[in-house]
Amino acid sequence: MKIHLLLLSVRRLSSVSVLLLVALTSAASTSLARADGSASVAPGSFSFSESESILARIKAPQFPAHDFSITDFGAAAGADCTVAIRKAIEACNAAGGGRVVVPAGEWLTGAVHLKSNVNLYLAKGSTLRFSTDPAAYLPVVHTRWEGIECMNYSPFIYAWEQENIAVTGEGTLDGAASYDAGNWWSWTKKGDDKKAPASPDTAKLNEYSVQGVPVAQRVFGAGHYLRPSFFQPYRCRNVLIEGVTIVRSPMWEITPALCTNVIARNVKINSHGPNNDGCDPDSCRDVLIEGCEFDTGDDCIAIKSGRNDDGRRVGVPAENHIIRNCVMKDGHGGVVIGSEISGGCRNIFVENCKMDSPNLERGLRFKSNARRGGVVENVYMRNVEIGRVAEAILTIDHQYEEGPKGEHQPVVRNIVIENVTSKSSPRVLWIAGIPKGTIDNILFKNCTFAGVETAEVVENARRFSFENVTITPAQRARSLSSRPSTE
Repeated sequence: MKIHLLLLSVRRLSSVSVLLLVALTSAASTSLARADGSASVAPGSFSFSESESILARIKAPQFPAHDFSITDFGAAAGADCTVAIRKAIEACNAAGGGRVVVPAGEWLTGAVHLKSNVNLYLAKGSTLRFSTDPAAYLPVVHTRWEGIECMNYSPFIYAWEQENIAVTGEGTLDGAASYDAGNWWSWTKKGDDKKAPASPDTAKLNEYSVQGVPVAQRVFGAGHYLRPSFFQPYRCRNVLIEGVTIVRSPMWEITPALCTNVIARNVKINSHGPNNDGCDPDSCRDVLIEGCEFDTGDDCIAIKSGRNDDGRRVGVPAENHIIRNCVMKDGHGGVVIGSEISGGCRNIFVENCKMDSPNLERGLRFKSNARRGGVVENVYMRNVEIGRVAEAILTIDHQYEEGPKGEHQPVVRNIVIENVTSKSSPRVLWIAGIPKGTIDNILFKNCTFAGVETAEVVENARRFSFENVTITPAQRARSLSSRPSTE
């Protein structure tokens, strides 16, 4: 038997959350009616088995057994190897593909642009350290910056409309970012006027989006302060990043945009700067993230599909992502969808992950607002162990930033959370909807949440279902009419 909980009225009053619920018992059904009369998927009818066909399509790119060492093209340890790396990549591509090898040692470089059939391979003991001089990432390239397309500094490792590309090995990619004057993270530091150096540029980029300025005319780069991402293949097919360690990134670490067939496997990320998201697939299709470790200054994984008007202009959803066997430590969220989600998101499967840190704020997080909009549906998380999180196991935040101020109402529906356990959290739910938005069909199944410290927060939401769920408060209490146990 299922218990469907219809949330009729939920408001937060001071520090107390008041929940008014009507419990409806029923047998399993195939559909449920929304308040607007339309049909939606019944809780639980969305199956994890639907991930199997996605996984069958995702294949790692293969490369010829030809090596091109950067030292054969003039690279010297401790010196700027930008030109040598470019020549090695060009030669590898011209020969039909293979590995461009970065040997053990420390190598300095600016922007690296991959070409089809090239695997940039970092040998064990190697560190590829990237320049902190913004000029090393010019000329500008077509990129997406926080969900809006523009011409900006090249990402550290970039590819444009290539096929069969990879970054692999046991070496380290070091972005050398810091808060030192002029370095990347300092671009976000607010001055006495409460504005950061990047503030005018972010405002201008958003203005370009609203006005529909052609992307080729949205030029930043030299003299501007929009930080580059670390690894961004753009409009590519068959992408692999495997085995490497990424540290000290200027901004987002792994962010393929508008790509198909993407694998991030056994990557270790330790970067605690501003906006240091670990892996942000952006409007990508058929993505596998597995065996990775995230210790980040922002979201560990954040699935995206463009921001506001520009996201709707491009109009490509994030879809068919599988996340498994990952470890999430510090971060704003373990698995996050949004906030740049205007193109929509569907069919996301998460399993066999571990999340635990007093500095990890949430397990599963959705964020949007009435400017972003976006329909997010069919998200399934199962077999996840959560130790401690600082806010909630599940956060759905449609009051994020602009909140209800906009004409594009966000939708989150058909979410299944199964066999998820936690040891300590302030609450299980932080649900902050907006009056015209939709939060509907959320199912918790076979879950145990211990050490819950305070009341749940739910506002402007529709139906939640709980099957075989235990929530244990941090301080056990008993009913006023309960009798002491005789056991």
